[in-house]
Amino acid sequence: MSETLLEKLHRVDPDYYDTERVRRIQNQLEHIRKLKQERNAVLLAHNYQRPEIFEVADFTGDSLGLSLQAADVRDADVIVFCGVHFMAETAKVVNPGKKVLLPNLAAGCSLADTATAPAVEDRIRQLKRLYPDLAVVTYVNTTADVKALSDACCTSSNAVSVVRAIESQHILFIPDQNLARHVARHVPEKTVIAWDGYCYVHHQITPDSITAMRREIPGIKILVHPECRDDVLRLADAALSTSGMIEYARASDASDFLAVTECGLSDMLQIQVPEKHFFRACKICRFMKAISLNDVERSLEHLQFEITLSEKVRQGASRALHRMFALTGGQRDNLALPGDVAAE
Repeated sequence: MSETLLEKLHRVDPDYYDTERVRRIQNQLEHIRKLKQERNAVLLAHNYQRPEIFEVADFTGDSLGLSLQAADVRDADVIVFCGVHFMAETAKVVNPGKKVLLPNLAAGCSLADTATAPAVEDRIRQLKRLYPDLAVVTYVNTTADVKALSDACCTSSNAVSVVRAIESQHILFIPDQNLARHVARHVPEKTVIAWDGYCYVHHQITPDSITAMRREIPGIKILVHPECRDDVLRLADAALSTSGMIEYARASDASDFLAVTECGLSDMLQIQVPEKHFFRACKICRFMKAISLNDVERSLEHLQFEITLSEKVRQGASRALHRMFALTGGQRDNLALPGDVAAE
């Protein structure tokens, strides 16, 4: 058994990750690595996943970073996506020639579920009667068919830049109302119309635990995800994506941090930046935690569950993603363009 793995997981939760559990995890990781080699597969894991999944991942990151990694996959035949359903869909959008697997179909997203394609089409139709210049900016935390209806996608880290750069005065921002308010505050010259959705994990975080922590630990840095409520965002030293929080913590001279987001990020920070202290004002996402090592193992053994998209939806979502990069000066030529041949 790897003592290093035991040390890593002990920093997350020494009671849960006892010696016997870590020994079983180590054996399972070795089997998964063998299966990855047999299937010629790569494994991508979101920052909110279980810490043992980080150990077998080829790449970890936020939804944008993982999409870019998925686009760069050339030699592998299979992409196993340990995240939630819309992220696996995006991997299929940007690399349609690969078999993309989601290990557990229960890994959905309550935020993405608030915006269905028919409802979005109806809302766009209504608003365009009032605002003929309306543009639709869709957060990446949406299904592929909703992305396909939008003028541009955005992430939590570039949402302000995308809205500022897009030509229209009136913007329908889908689906997160908290991120929409964050954008509207930073781009007051435009009219941002928010979809009525939110992430249940971030929305239930309140200011109380944050203010108490700042009182108890002078100098602590408060890092907040933009999906949080406005009264929480106003208490932050920085509002950042999950990858932005990791970069901030590594570069900062501070030693104490409060990561206000899903708890999986704190697990990752404890592992990756052991010389610093990370406190929690977080909640567990039942969807992100739906995927276990058992699911990953079965996914590789049986090549389940495969993500499929119609070519019309894939092309539309691809256009929206390309527009995001064009608006922010980060065009990615290797993303699958509309008209590319989809996987059979």
